[in-house]
Amino acid sequence: MKRFLSVLLAVILTLALAGCGGKDAGTDSGSGSGNAVSGGNVGAGDGDVYAEDGWAEGRLGDTMHTYFFNYTVNSAYTCGEFAGRPAAEGCKLLVAEITVKNTFTSSVEMYDTDFQAQWGSSSDEDYRVPITTDPETFEELDPIDDSQLPGTYELGVNQERTGLLVFEVPADSKDFSISYLEIFEEGDDGDTFFVYFTPEEK
Repeated sequence: MKRFLSVLLAVILTLALAGCGGKDAGTDSGSGSGNAVSGGNVGAGDGDVYAEDGWAEGRLGDTMHTYFFNYTVNSAYTCGEFAGRPAAEGCKLLVAEITVKNTFTSSVEMYDTDFQAQWGSSSDEDYRVPITTDPETFEELDPIDDSQLPGTYELGVNQERTGLLVFEVPADSKDFSISYLEIFEEGDDGDTFFVYFTPEEK
């Protein structure tokens, strides 16, 4: 429980800062439930995962069913350089391929800061947003490779998009999660989704 609360606090803090920077994941005025008759809130890979009691936990290959969209973290690896961009000293790059599909009733504006990478459990600073957003100013930055998802993009009804999220993470970290927290137009929080994995090293 301590680990979950620590990670959740980091996610909420990050998204609150993202909201101050003009990025808001919510486009609906309702309250998200994410619950469904089938499936559960803990996945084992290649399954459907739905939130129960405010949270859901998946693995690589699981499809996470949120209020606005489904997302799957397909694969992940770490490296010292991505598309000519080296990691900072003491860091490495975490590269995750993700597929997002709009299941909502209208177009959804997506942001790279919707998804954060976490590691460890002892500090509210154990998270990062993708490198397509400046972590200090939350200014949107250009992708350095066409395979990356941009800082902002729109998904029409039933549209799907696959791309890479690249995070700069500590070089000594081994296990990670990528999270998403539902935030609605009024600023209310919904369910929290985590996908846990140990990436390959390249």
